Amino acid sequence: MPENTALWINAKRAPFAVGPAPYTAPRANEIVVRVRAVAVNPFDRLQQTMGDIFTPWIAHPFVVGSDVAGEVVETGSGVTRFAVGDRVIGYAAGSDKQRNSAAEGAFQNYVVLLAHMAAPIPDAMNFESAAVLPLGISTAACGLFQKDFLAMTPPSAAPTPTGKTLLVWGGSTSVGSNAIQLAVAAGYNVITTASPRNFAYVKQLGAREAFDYRSKTVIADIVSALRGEKIAGALAIGAGSAAACIDIVGACQGNRFVALATPPTSFDAVPAGRGRLRRLVPAIARMLAGTLSQTLRARLRGVRTKMIWGSTLIANEVGPMIFEAFLPLALAEGRFVAAPSPTVVGAGLAQIPAALERQRLGVSATKLVVTL
Repeated sequence: MPENTALWINAKRAPFAVGPAPYTAPRANEIVVRVRAVAVNPFDRLQQTMGDIFTPWIAHPFVVGSDVAGEVVETGSGVTRFAVGDRVIGYAAGSDKQRNSAAEGAFQNYVVLLAHMAAPIPDAMNFESAAVLPLGISTAACGLFQKDFLAMTPPSAAPTPTGKTLLVWGGSTSVGSNAIQLAVAAGYNVITTASPRNFAYVKQLGAREAFDYRSKTVIADIVSALRGEKIAGALAIGAGSAAACIDIVGACQGNRFVALATPPTSFDAVPAGRGRLRRLVPAIARMLAGTLSQTLRARLRGVRTKMIWGSTLIANEVGPMIFEAFLPLALAEGRFVAAPSPTVVGAGLAQIPAALERQRLGVSATKLVVTL
């Protein structure tokens, strides 16, 4: 049996620590992957500082992490899509309430994945590039395709034009980069926002038009661009995105719905230890006030909103829609690209905390990756 090592959170709000971990064999419809690269996400670091609030069901010690690329080393019963040695990406769903399993956290050498949340990667794609995909595409897909969100037409190899336009606020982000591509593959036009230096990037992904999110006239400019069109709704990513999208969608015809990928306030400044309460109480107050403000704003404009939880697709039709039906062939044929591009910031589990801190300080049109 292989020897496993993981990056643990050994107790509530404890620092990350590298240590031995059990090797867990796959059950039915699961695979075990030897991890070769992981990408880091804001949610990963917030589970260390805010896990008792965001994921209170977790019992420590625990292993977090969502984005995995590696090689299949074992398959469980019922698995027919994969064989030992296959190169794959997968969404590690260990932190989801339904899974709640340290064996399914990405930050370890051997991780258990749900087979329907994994996809083969082309021979020409390296693990570092592939690792940027799972959580970004999952979050985007939850907002775009789940029946209780935008309920858009599924992506396909030969999409029929719908004549509808999707607004993606934050197109150069990980979620935005995937949302643009998924929407185009589903037959929708896409209008997005980004910094001007990323306009070419988002248009290369398929966006029809890009607008500077910092422009004082951006809301009016987008409303003008959408005049006479039927909107499919909006995906709001990043600080300030919800209010802007609510105002835009409220002025348009079509599906007046905003899928929210970002909460009303950031908890990045809340430490795990000393000074926690002094930062936590105001952050919670801002969260409550922001949520109330968003709700009232949406109601006044006749817009529906809902916050995305990026792992809900593991238990509905959207997970297989993306990881089984769409992504394998789309990657193989080059119709979907791993975006944003990776920036490799270290090798080994011990480098992940530094990568998370660098991610907290901000990145643009890239995703930070650690090789294992």
